[in-house]
This record gives sequence, C-alpha cells and structure tokens, in this order.
Amino acid sequence: MEIKKWKVLDREYLIRRPWLTARRDKVELPDGRVHPEYYVLEYPDWVNVIAITSSGEFVMVEQYRHGLGDVFLELVAGVLEPGEQPLQAAKRELLEETGFAGGEWRLNTVISQNPASTNNLTYCFIAVGVEKVAEQHLDATEDIAVRLIPEQEVRRMLDSDELKQSLMAASLWKYFAQKNEK
Repeated sequence: MEIKKWKVLDREYLIRRPWLTARRDKVELPDGRVHPEYYVLEYPDWVNVIAITSSGEFVMVEQYRHGLGDVFLELVAGVLEPGEQPLQAAKRELLEETGFAGGEWRLNTVISQNPASTNNLTYCFIAVGVEKVAEQHLDATEDIAVRLIPEQEVRRMLDSDELKQSLMAASLWKYFAQKNEK
C-alpha cells in the first residue's frame, strides 16, 4: 500500500504572532474523506548545540521555562533568522547565549518535535573544542546562566530524566550512542 499526501482544500490562520502561529486546514485524505479541522502550529526552524570545551565539559544554559513553570538545564538553542543557514544560526546562538565560539562543528541530526502538528525542523549540531571568547549578548527576554557540566553528569541527567527538552535529549542520546559505538 502506498501512503499518499493529503490535499489542502482550505487554510485559515487563527493567530499570527511572533512566537505563535496557528492555522486550521481543511484537508482531503487520499481516499476522498474530508477532515474539516486539522490544526497546525507554524514555527521557524530551530537549532541546538552540543558544545564541548577542550577539557571535555559541556557548555549548557540554565533558564526559567514558563510552560512547565520551572528552571531547566538545556543545550544552547534558538531560532533561525530569515535567510540564515542552520550552522550560522547555531554558531550565533552559542556566542550570544554563552560567549563561547570556535571548535570543530558537525551536524548531529535533523529532527521534528511533532510532524503531525508542527511545520518546522530542528538542526542539532555538535561543536567540539569551543572556548570562551566573549561575554553573553542576551535578548531582552532572556535570563540565562551558563553552566559547564562534566560529560558523566550530562549522561547521568539523561539517565535520570532530568533533561526535559525532548529535542535536546534526542540529540544528546544520539551523541552518546555514537560515542559508545566507537
């Protein structure tokens, strides 16, 4: 059986704000059935970075996350600006949020938080050998503390479900899985 794409019959935007765009699509399935209300959240593409210093510490950020109402330790992450390439955005976000830069960069994985209801991708990078080169340059709404975490502590936090951001955990799990294969 071949799986086919749905046909969009109508599209209505319910809200368009800088950080929240929601639309309702009326779609026709390949067998002719019509689904009158399928909701999609639109976001720009995102990046996150597993940044590791030459001494092997992970450069992470700690910040309050209002959705869950708590403070979390996370990878550096952010939104691609219009026209910006993913690697360029990842390097910019690392420098802005932490003051770290340099190192050797590679793409780790490209994932979606939920392809059923969101339209963006997250480009996950690994940067090895980063160094502190500047102070933070935070946006007006950012309150971020930089934390240098030993590798074994990052792995422990993954194992104990302390790292809650799924897109970051997925990238970290892949990093550790590939490291263990070598």
